[in-house]
Amino acid sequence: MLYIITVYWVVAVKKSKNSSPFLEKVRDAIRLKHYSIRTEQSYVYWIKRFILFHEKKHPETMGEGEVVQFLTHLALEQNVAPNTQSLALNALIFLYKYVLRVPLGDVTGITRAKKKQKLPVVLTQSEITRILRNLDGNYWLAACLMYGSGLRLMECVRLRVQHIDFDHCAIKVIGGKGGKDRVVTLPVDLIPHLERQLTHVKLNHEKDLIDGFGAVYLPHALARKYPSAPTQFSWQYLFPASNRSIDPRSGIERRHHMDERTLQNRVKKAIRKAGVEKTASCHTFRHSFATHLLERGMDIRTVQEQLGHNDLRTTQIYTHVLNRGGNAVLSPLGVVLSGQNQPGSSDSQDS
Repeated sequence: MLYIITVYWVVAVKKSKNSSPFLEKVRDAIRLKHYSIRTEQSYVYWIKRFILFHEKKHPETMGEGEVVQFLTHLALEQNVAPNTQSLALNALIFLYKYVLRVPLGDVTGITRAKKKQKLPVVLTQSEITRILRNLDGNYWLAACLMYGSGLRLMECVRLRVQHIDFDHCAIKVIGGKGGKDRVVTLPVDLIPHLERQLTHVKLNHEKDLIDGFGAVYLPHALARKYPSAPTQFSWQYLFPASNRSIDPRSGIERRHHMDERTLQNRVKKAIRKAGVEKTASCHTFRHSFATHLLERGMDIRTVQEQLGHNDLRTTQIYTHVLNRGGNAVLSPLGVVLSGQNQPGSSDSQDS
């Protein structure tokens, strides 16, 4: 295990040393703003794509025209999704504003990627039951929370011990999408399972402390402000990783949260084993949570608060799911068929 960690650290150091000095400058600016590591990876990726697209010209020698050209290329030739194009634009805006200190001017000439209106995939409660039967341990508990509380994937895996409020049957989501905090419902049925999970986390944490570890990652320089906080039980992840690993930013060995990709893969396998033919994923649990609340007559404003949507129109997409097919529309075909002989009937065969 020590050998694997050592090799990983050596590779990480080499990669950092071989990296472009300019991209390292970009990374430093991103970290100064306390953005997440995933935002860092995404921004660096799109800035690199932008530079390569313009044949490795330095961004200082380029401006609004080159940005418009690159983003239009993504829409027309690469056929990227609107959110992907927006992410690339945000990365370039950050580059010019915070790294080059020359904010971009007018970029309104961009050809925008076409946004397709897609209804969310929603699972029935029977399908969710079958999927959960094919999950176990932390994967089962995490899936239950995503469906039972409407959590996003990253909100779920980033939960910490102190975010679970048993007294008020609530879960505090800290730093959700857009850096927003909110409070969501804690399913009463999960309380015994969560209590057992906390016992397991505590035992693991105590063992890490004995081994000379046990300090967890804290965002926004909280570790400097509260030096003892990283080793406190209340700050530990609810779903800790099975092994310690090296932090790619600081190089410190510690226990991070469960790998979200592993959870995604487990859920995908459970969906296949359950025989569910829908294009479902971890996020489908959240869609199903919202739709099932509305089906039970929950006020849409309450659902909006639970999901953490800024705009009510985002929540209203689930009302379209409720109105499609099923008992919402009565097909006129039955009236027509009742007045004529059916194929395969005796009268039809006689004729």
